[in-house]
Amino acid sequence: MASLAVNGVNLYYEEHGRGAPLLLIAGLASDSQSWLPVLPGLAARFRVITVDNRGVGRTMPLDAGTSIRAMADDCLALIQHLRLGAVNVLGHSMGGFVAQDLALRYPEQVAKLVLAATGSRSSKRNDDLFRGWADALDAGSPPERWFRNLFYWIFSARLFDDAKMVDDLVRFAVEYPYPQPASAFRNQVEAIAQFDSTEQLSRIKTPTMVLAATDDLLFPTDACERFARSLGRTELSAIDRAGHARHDEQPAEFARRVTGFLAS
Repeated sequence: MASLAVNGVNLYYEEHGRGAPLLLIAGLASDSQSWLPVLPGLAARFRVITVDNRGVGRTMPLDAGTSIRAMADDCLALIQHLRLGAVNVLGHSMGGFVAQDLALRYPEQVAKLVLAATGSRSSKRNDDLFRGWADALDAGSPPERWFRNLFYWIFSARLFDDAKMVDDLVRFAVEYPYPQPASAFRNQVEAIAQFDSTEQLSRIKTPTMVLAATDDLLFPTDACERFARSLGRTELSAIDRAGHARHDEQPAEFARRVTGFLAS
């Protein structure tokens, strides 16, 4: 556990395991701890670096201005601070936007790229949905209700058959000791809405895997297929029985797919 003073923030990060470096970049409202389900499987093969993006977790100040580019620049500074050279980069959802920006502007720093639950841009539907979540936070929505509404979108329908599992997830989120302020959540939502790499995708030459999931409502499999076709040296892989948060629902399979691609 450490922090790096860079670009006007104290960037919190952690390192786990040994091997080739693998940087994990989380999505909207998620921080380094969101990777806990897959950390054992990945850290068994790689030197895993997890980071709290701007506006979340233990990176301070939480109200720092943000954009996808700013988050990518923070990641670059961390890579250089740790003297990692070219690293494998895995980005989930918003983190996939950050990973793309990193690969586009600093290709020499990215060895292989895994883009999970993401695309070249957000959809109008997703932008409206995320802004609605931000509005609910601003209006003081009870945390338990807010997280349950979020979970309906990021987990597959079958997860809700296990009421205890859902209750445990809600309790963990509500009691999490590093909550994200409503203003910081909205900052990340607007950063997502402003990102669009569609016209630049052909410039990404890094070997890439697009990791879809069959029950993802936010970035459906067909959208991930189109995204993968727009990239260059790209492999498409889809995890069954998982939604947007596939690393939570199918952690062993997620780690297996990522490890297999990076080790090939």
